[in-house]
Amino acid sequence: MREFEDVLIEKLINALTNFQIFYLTMANLDMWEVFIQTKPGLSHKHVGIVQAPTAEMALQNARDVYTRRKEGTSVWVVPSKYIVTSEGVDKEAFFDPADDKLYRHPTFYDIPNDVKNM
Repeated sequence: MREFEDVLIEKLINALTNFQIFYLTMANLDMWEVFIQTKPGLSHKHVGIVQAPTAEMALQNARDVYTRRKEGTSVWVVPSKYIVTSEGVDKEAFFDPADDKLYRHPTFYDIPNDVKNM
């Protein structure tokens, strides 16, 4: 009977240790923004977020989650903490300089048929 109790206690300790490792790992995961390029020459598009402790694991998770059906030719992962947004700033002042630069928008000339992905 003593041997059975020792085995049971050892299994409980191992289970608790595994749970602690899992909990600590989950608590230390970073959020990663995922961008996929669907075809060469096209821009990358934001498709979602994954959680991972390292960039390599984030890339593997993004590949597994977002390219299961061969939807992409390239995958980028960026830590969410490095994404900076214009949300919350004064939009009038922030976007005002673009109003007087019509040359940045190619609306006044025809694009040749040979130009692709534009």
